[in-house]
Amino acid sequence: MSKIAPCLWFDGKAEEAAQLYTSLFPDSRIDAVNRSPADNPSTPQGAVLTVDFTLAGQKFIGLNGGPQFSFTEAVSFSIDCADQAEVDRYWDALIDGGGSASACGWLKDRFGVSWQVIPKQLPELLNGADAGGAARAMEAMLQMTKLDVAKLQEAYEGGAPD
Repeated sequence: MSKIAPCLWFDGKAEEAAQLYTSLFPDSRIDAVNRSPADNPSTPQGAVLTVDFTLAGQKFIGLNGGPQFSFTEAVSFSIDCADQAEVDRYWDALIDGGGSASACGWLKDRFGVSWQVIPKQLPELLNGADAGGAARAMEAMLQMTKLDVAKLQEAYEGGAPD
């Protein structure tokens, strides 16, 4: 068991976020919903204060800390996807309900958490033996929002990025 669990600061939506995240990833679950034993600056007595949850075997804590702090891209979670179908599934689920797309496989979910939805082929292409192919794959990636495995592979093999 890990001694370190990232604590994510939400503005009242920790339980909703944990429900979404645990529904998406295997080996995931909500471990505990902890209610505030007394009024505090962010949470009235009896309201959800923290949610302990596990995502893909990693422990997390969701804290309903209030509006004082918000997420930035300085911290993001990278999802190692097996193929395009997995990229599409995670991308669509995380952007649903008010998320926003960024560039190069990044997005923010509706809670403001940043995610990188990365096919396993990307690092293989960017670190491939063909330096020119790697550069073309990088150029193609830099033009994408959601990553497209077939277009990355095509660029590596000599096709022009769209």
